Amino acid sequence: MFEKILGKNISGVRVVPISVKIILIFTVILLVSNFSTNYVSLVMNRGELNKYINRLLIRDLKDLHVFMTNQHDIYLFSDDKEKSVDAIKESAQWNLKNENSLALGWNQDDGYMFIVPENHGLSNTDLQRLKDVFIEYNIQDITEGPVQVSLQKGEYFGAFKYNELWDAYIFRGEDTNELYAASRRNFIYISMIIILISVVCMTIGIYMLRFILRYVTHISNSIMAMQENQDLTLIDMDGAVNDDITYLGMAFNSLSSTINNLMNIFKKFVARDIAAQAYKEREIRLEGKKRYLTVLFTDIKRFTNMTETLGNDIIKLLNLHYDQAIRRIHAENGDIGSIIGDALLAIFGAMHEEGENKSLQAVRAGYEILNVASDLRNAMRKQAEKIVKTKEQLSTEEQKVLDAVLLEVGVGIDGGEVFYGNIGSTERMVNTVIGDNVNSSSRLEGLTRFYKVPVITSRYVKDEVEKDSKEYYFMELDMVMVKGKTEGKDIYWPVEIKEVDAEMQRQIDMYKKALQLYYDGDWREAIKYFRGCTLAPAAVFRERISRKNPPEDWNGVWTMTTK
Repeated sequence: MFEKILGKNISGVRVVPISVKIILIFTVILLVSNFSTNYVSLVMNRGELNKYINRLLIRDLKDLHVFMTNQHDIYLFSDDKEKSVDAIKESAQWNLKNENSLALGWNQDDGYMFIVPENHGLSNTDLQRLKDVFIEYNIQDITEGPVQVSLQKGEYFGAFKYNELWDAYIFRGEDTNELYAASRRNFIYISMIIILISVVCMTIGIYMLRFILRYVTHISNSIMAMQENQDLTLIDMDGAVNDDITYLGMAFNSLSSTINNLMNIFKKFVARDIAAQAYKEREIRLEGKKRYLTVLFTDIKRFTNMTETLGNDIIKLLNLHYDQAIRRIHAENGDIGSIIGDALLAIFGAMHEEGENKSLQAVRAGYEILNVASDLRNAMRKQAEKIVKTKEQLSTEEQKVLDAVLLEVGVGIDGGEVFYGNIGSTERMVNTVIGDNVNSSSRLEGLTRFYKVPVITSRYVKDEVEKDSKEYYFMELDMVMVKGKTEGKDIYWPVEIKEVDAEMQRQIDMYKKALQLYYDGDWREAIKYFRGCTLAPAAVFRERISRKNPPEDWNGVWTMTTK
């Protein structure tokens, strides 16, 4: 409920719904407008009330003035002043309607002739203040007019008139607090009605505005979800009315589609983690750092011959192969480092997630790439069989093309600490991985041709895979020092466990025994086992050590003279 009214907190900033702001602004404007109107009406009514009361007071004064004149004649005839004054007091009392109404007469010689009501409670200070007013009027020779005076009971509004016969000022006044009490009550009642009406109108307005602006909230919530998920999608505008809010939503969707298209194109040219970083940070910086990654290198064998045979059609074949190979690499959370003609470099661990084994993913991806090449070869053979059914046999040129399209690949995998990041300039940059292990993966792929196995890995990959999985049996092939290196390293063929039957295990054990004898320098004994082993790598050793003795400085490492 709190978030519905005040909005969500996004990155420490409260995003208040526009409908709430509009309602609050219009509510304040409505209340100020109504209260101002009510107050202006109150002031104007008081003005009119003052005029009306003034006329009544003047009328009362005139009546009292006439009555005092008559009583003066009676007084002269009867010589009973006190009786005449009592009659005047009675007449003045008769016109007083309110509780704090006041009438009095003041004579300069005798002081106050009368004060009605007698229990009005005027203090000496009040009497002196009124006396000062009358003295001032007498000095200025003012005989009648309105008067406003502050007494202890409150502010009094009234009128006065001078009676020459009695040589007295008569005053008729009303307490303004009492006079305006009714108007104040009306103001309060009307204000309460205004508040009540405003609450009702505000409630109706909330529902109406929320309905009218429902797609503003929908658009805002959708964009907040995109920001939270770091995923730019389209806003569902189904059912939206034809207005400027809908136009904004459709414009956003158009922009979103354009950006997504650009992002999809961008992702095809850069690593996925770089694309994710660019989306999140809104920039790509020239920077990099050392990371532990696993690098897979795959190359197409006999590529020169294929290019000469297929010409421009080699691009179509490469695209057929790479389309599926890259999909399989991505499925194992790998990323493409580079594609150089017939060679592809893949990186594992750049987008590492908890619980993943980057080397295991790389080995799986390596075999998936081999399956892609196998599927493509099978598809090409089926096409050739269709042609044979029609033409009985392939022409020399067709057979040459078939041999070219039956592509085979090798996979080399190594891992360890490498430099991974962006190099170049602010004008043009590329994402790259640099390190001895990167070069090593390429050398290992080259050795697949030599040892006649599909995949070769380093000890780093073997050790990391065996920590979490028993999917592969890593058969040690040899200990070699590839061209360009100064140290030897043991290399392994990861054999899928499902392929290791009893006979395969027997051949592996024989190869393992022969290899150990080879390392120990007992080549004569080792050659016996290598001759009995049917595994393809055994042929390398049969040729290498047949009728030969190990060098005097033999340490088990074989130095390769070619890549």
